[in-house]
Amino acid sequence: MQPRNSSLNSSALRGAVDLAAVKAAGEAAQKAEQARAERARQNAAAEAAGVVPQGAAYQLVIDVTEETFESEVVQRSAEVPVVVDFWAEWCGPCKQLSPILERLAEEYAGRIVLAKIDVDANQLIAQQFGIQGIPAVMAVVAGQLVPLFQGAENEANVRKILDQLIAVAEQRFGIVGGSGVPGGEAPVAPSAPEDPALAAAHDALDRGDLGGAIQAYQNVLVDQPGNTEAKLGLAQAQLLRRVEALDPQAVRTAAATDPKNVAAQLEAADLDLVGGHVEDAFGRLVDTVGRTFGEDRDTARLRLLELFEVIGADDPRVTAARGALARVLF
Repeated sequence: MQPRNSSLNSSALRGAVDLAAVKAAGEAAQKAEQARAERARQNAAAEAAGVVPQGAAYQLVIDVTEETFESEVVQRSAEVPVVVDFWAEWCGPCKQLSPILERLAEEYAGRIVLAKIDVDANQLIAQQFGIQGIPAVMAVVAGQLVPLFQGAENEANVRKILDQLIAVAEQRFGIVGGSGVPGGEAPVAPSAPEDPALAAAHDALDRGDLGGAIQAYQNVLVDQPGNTEAKLGLAQAQLLRRVEALDPQAVRTAAATDPKNVAAQLEAADLDLVGGHVEDAFGRLVDTVGRTFGEDRDTARLRLLELFEVIGADDPRVTAARGALARVLF
């Protein structure tokens, strides 16, 4: 599991899920606000001096290399969602998908930036991202990796995925990109003070006091049943509590030996999620729901809903898994 405040950098790009994304998201939102405020200050000073402001040169589609990845993708992701397109000259489907991504990047006018990475020329980045086939499209938001899709997609589907990405970036990280024109600055919203009870729960999770964190998040939810941060934090703490005493090898052996062993499938799904294999965790539980009945089916279904809470309802992977769950249920 990655540490709570982990983020992407040029030497550690492989993305496991940040299971403590609540506090990290708040910190990322604050950094994004600071970055936008600093950009606005610099632009105002430039205009006063009769210099073209930085925003006017804001590029919506950029070619990224191993040398420029840190500045063009990781640092830029504090201000705008960066969509990363892995492609190669020999890849036929890439030639169909890339123009769609480029056209939408221009159309979205600053709400996303498209970073294009030639996997032949930048094999280290492709390795660090775990790219096994192209085209592959991911995103980086506030330094956090968000897998989007692999393979060619039509424009309508790509548009839906990008809309979801933009919504997640704004709702979870406070990152809204441009305001409708390349390089446009979105208004900076004032930061709300953090709830002391919620801060105490986050701190308990930071310290590894999972029992204390669970209780603290539950206390917040007693007074604020709709508090999204507390729900997400509680789901994360409960997941970590479930896996801390597991023997991964024994769990995976049991799950592979007996697909109908619901308890083993639930434990394996938990381990998948902690290891960053989100789609594997969701797929395992969807399959378990599909092959079981009665109480076993309901147990698997409820665990899947709990894992949705860990990732967040707006994540595209949750949306896809909800659709798969509906198909096996109905």
